[in-house]
Amino acid sequence: MGFFDNFTKSADKLESNLKINWLALTDKKQLEAIIKISMAKPVLIFKHSTRCGISRMVLKNFERDYDIPENEIDMYFLDLLEFRTLSNDISEKFKVAHQSPQVLVIKKGEVIYHDSHDSITVETIKEVIAK
Repeated sequence: MGFFDNFTKSADKLESNLKINWLALTDKKQLEAIIKISMAKPVLIFKHSTRCGISRMVLKNFERDYDIPENEIDMYFLDLLEFRTLSNDISEKFKVAHQSPQVLVIKKGEVIYHDSHDSITVETIKEVIAK
């Protein structure tokens, strides 16, 4: 049983590492709140298409690698299929062309970083927010 106990503990540890405190981005009014929050700390918006295999893979890799302390950045998640109009609002508000998957990092009301597809990495996000 020792082998299976170790396997279970490893799986539990891995599962706990995957948890990100995502805040659902569902309303245009939240964009003004995001700008206000970004005056005190960075905010990340992750735009994800739930039907796209590439988007799913990028999200999974991002969540696997994610190790930024919760107090350093607020994390918003946008379901593109359900809230496509909101994605367009984000593009217009922050002057960033729509991509999927895509991340935007907002600091002091401005987009300081955005990227898409397999260029999205936790290490880059950490470098950007440390500046």
